[in-house]
Amino acid sequence: MVFSSFSFLIVFFPAVCLCYFLIPRRFRTLRNLVLLAFSLLFYFWGEARGVLLMLAVIAVSYFSALLIERAGERRSLRRLGLWVELLVCLGVLGYFKYAGLFLRTLNSLLSLSVSVPEIIMPIGISFFTFQSMSYVFDVYRGKVAAQRNPLYVALYVSLFPQLVAGPIVRYETIAAEITGRQEGFEDVYQGLQRFIMGLGKKLLLANAFGAEAETIFAMDSALRATPTAWLGAFLYGLQIYFDFSAYSDMAIGMGRMFGFHFLENFNYPYTAKSITDFWRRWHISLSSWFRDYVYIPLGGNRRGLPRQILNLFAVWALTGLWHGASWNFVLWGLYWCVLLILEKFLLGKALEKLPGVLRHAYALILIMLGWVIFNCTELPQLGGYLADLFRFRGGFDHTLLVLRQNVPEFLFGAALCTPLPLRLFRRGADKPWAELLRCLWLLIVLVLSVLALTGSSFNAFIYFRF
Repeated sequence: MVFSSFSFLIVFFPAVCLCYFLIPRRFRTLRNLVLLAFSLLFYFWGEARGVLLMLAVIAVSYFSALLIERAGERRSLRRLGLWVELLVCLGVLGYFKYAGLFLRTLNSLLSLSVSVPEIIMPIGISFFTFQSMSYVFDVYRGKVAAQRNPLYVALYVSLFPQLVAGPIVRYETIAAEITGRQEGFEDVYQGLQRFIMGLGKKLLLANAFGAEAETIFAMDSALRATPTAWLGAFLYGLQIYFDFSAYSDMAIGMGRMFGFHFLENFNYPYTAKSITDFWRRWHISLSSWFRDYVYIPLGGNRRGLPRQILNLFAVWALTGLWHGASWNFVLWGLYWCVLLILEKFLLGKALEKLPGVLRHAYALILIMLGWVIFNCTELPQLGGYLADLFRFRGGFDHTLLVLRQNVPEFLFGAALCTPLPLRLFRRGADKPWAELLRCLWLLIVLVLSVLALTGSSFNAFIYFRF
């Protein structure tokens, strides 16, 4: 079940809100149980067979954290709890997400004929395992106390707004709010606004860009002109940004309605003027997860230049592989790694001397090339598309047609890639007329979104497959 579906908007979300807010706020435990029950129902609705697996991961995380905390200074027991958590979570990820890739690669490299089983990957497995691991890691490092109530650990991991496509929420971010939040009218009002804006970004922009991008990427390479290939790259870049940031907006908005304050996951990444800046702004929860739990424990930049570069390659190879069981994702991760290393050690000072417009153009072109690598899961397809980008085959007819047919989407999309609309939205916050205009704007976005949902068959979230 996706947020931008009638089943969610008309049935599930009203039901959870009704059951939740009918319970007086002083009965916090009962409200939490309602959220937990609906979160498990939400996951069961889309992934019935995965619920038991997720609950098993939660149980292991709960007992591992308790073992670590109760072990005190006994390092062997503390490490035992940590290794149990790692082995279970990485084992679950390895089997359900990467076993098929490993066996296919083994067959290809060694000319074997090992049977590759049909393994159905549970939705959101990368997100709920990473949240579970971060909780145990933080208990191990003494950043948070182990939660004694297993239902609250289950609520933290399975909370439906962020369960299947993030953002990856650290336990320390919401630990106090699980038992002590005080959600009120302002939380509900602000959260609902954020949810509606996310819904509009998904249904009015991401889906429009995605439908056009899908057509271009599916073209026969012999018929795809160079301008069309570049247009497809930029369209997919807009699609994945508005798709994923829309999901984050809706998740953050719904979390706010229930009294949780999730951290931001995007900070206008397409305004970046370097690749380093881009990755400070894009999927912030994942970047910080790999920084804190992989890069720094490996030694970060504390063990000399060769080790730092090796650590960066390890982190970015894993970042790529996290996104999917295909070698193009590893290639995508290493592509970013090479660019980041070049910027850090060779290009950084030269880039700073360039005009801002050139730096922005440099970053955008390399970002869009990265999205081509990300989107082409088959290496022959990737090679053909990259060739189309640089073979300089003319022909602007299709490009101009797509641009003309999507003028409103391109204008709104370009604007929403910058902070300007939010600044305008917040201007005159203390004026009654401004609040009335904001409410009218949100109503228009909601109505247009529902109409778009009624008339469109293109409505899949990209990050659901991760």
